[in-house]
Amino acid sequence: MSKKKSFVLRINPEMMEAVEKWAADDFRSINGQLEWIIHNALANAKRLKKNSENG
Repeated sequence: MSKKKSFVLRINPEMMEAVEKWAADDFRSINGQLEWIIHNALANAKRLKKNSENG
């Protein structure tokens, strides 16, 4: 299992509420949802290494 790096995220309340609802709809934690969103954005932009594309 790879190590994960922590960081502080500042986000406006409307965006946070939308992420919270999306996470609940997908049965994920907020952190898991944010990781999923970022991963998909990086994959779509072809910014991930080949061995990282599966998560």
